[in-house]
Amino acid sequence: MNDLPPKPPARPDRVSLWRYMKLFRQDILSAQPARLYRAKMAEFRTPFFRSYLLNQPDLVDEVLKTRPRDFPKSNRIGEGLRPLLGNSVFLTNGATWERQRRIIDPAFEGGRLKDSFNAMLQSAEAGRARLRADGAPLEIEAVTSHIAADVVFRTLFSIPIEHEVAAEVFSRFRAYQEAQPILNLAAFLPLPRWMPRFYPKGTKDNAARIRRLITGLTTERMQAIQAGTAPQDLATKIMTTKDPETGEGFSTEEMVDQVAIFFLAGHETSASALAWTLYLLARDPDWQEKLAAEAAEVPVPTFNDLSKLRLTRDVFREALRLYPPVPMMVREATQGERFRDRDIPKGAQMVLSPWHQQRHETYWDNPDAFDPGRWQTEAGKASARCAYMPFSAGPRVCTGAGFAMLEGVLILATLLRDYRFETVPGKEPEPVAHLTVRSRNGIWLRVSPR
Repeated sequence: MNDLPPKPPARPDRVSLWRYMKLFRQDILSAQPARLYRAKMAEFRTPFFRSYLLNQPDLVDEVLKTRPRDFPKSNRIGEGLRPLLGNSVFLTNGATWERQRRIIDPAFEGGRLKDSFNAMLQSAEAGRARLRADGAPLEIEAVTSHIAADVVFRTLFSIPIEHEVAAEVFSRFRAYQEAQPILNLAAFLPLPRWMPRFYPKGTKDNAARIRRLITGLTTERMQAIQAGTAPQDLATKIMTTKDPETGEGFSTEEMVDQVAIFFLAGHETSASALAWTLYLLARDPDWQEKLAAEAAEVPVPTFNDLSKLRLTRDVFREALRLYPPVPMMVREATQGERFRDRDIPKGAQMVLSPWHQQRHETYWDNPDAFDPGRWQTEAGKASARCAYMPFSAGPRVCTGAGFAMLEGVLILATLLRDYRFETVPGKEPEPVAHLTVRSRNGIWLRVSPR
């Protein structure tokens, strides 16, 4: 086995636009040249637009933190996601996005995370009980996907993954994820909004069915809220929150949009992060044993016990550094700019890449190595302050970042307390990025009881 965990091969530095588009649709990571792991800024030109990848920390901060309104989210990135996500907070900009965040953010404030803890713990324990631990090769992404989906449904709607609606949404979402690349033709060509978009077979049907199922759940919850019988979960909190500026909450259709992105953000990204973390631990038995011992100290954890799982948190952070679930974010320049003595035209696509910045040869020591110990060193902490953004940064930082960290640490501790994970010879995963960073050939591990 290679001493370093797998990373996608880089393409040649110069390729034709047609070749680049083909590579990008297959996997956005291997479509990039190796120089991006060293570059502070890189320019890409096509006949239709220019894009600039920014790795330099102060430039990234300029776009994400200092002047975010001058660099709204690019509409191009949403072309492949709009059939499912509609007008969700993930795709909107300006006043619409600001209103959505004012309604959503209170449900995910730090103090309220405690309210979701028991539902997360139930999901983690259910996943532990379901896990097949006979030592035969097991595709672990399917396991973590199941657990993460269970977390979403229990915390959002107080129903387990076994519920018939939850089960169908889960199944159809997997089909949607497998069929839909993150970018389609409209992401490369400046097509007018009125022109029809073309999607892989089944994409629009699956998206429509998922949205109908979510509409049913949302409508039932609204009725329960009106009757005073609704559980105090995330759906109820969001649906009963009013915008402090307008006094209005979400309509049913708006709530469906938000639930769709909660499922994408809370299920896809968590499943990816957990699967890669377990794989990294399977490659490193010493770290795995450290985490198992730490988990054994809190066999039935409470919310307050999570602070005792420091090593587990550091390992999860390191996995998010090496395999950030969302590898790239795209913003658009609303006016001409000048970065690093280059003129940036209005409309240019500004690419912020957690994947490249978190593996950058300038900002990290031994950037491709799995080294959770770096999080307790001054050098590692300094790197994290300037070049670590798995949940984005600034006003558009993922509203569920704290939720995801809580969920990841809790699930890892629950599984590692009782099970040992080992790699399968000849089954090294191949990282690719579609909606999230997954493995082209799955992540196969052997699981056995401790």
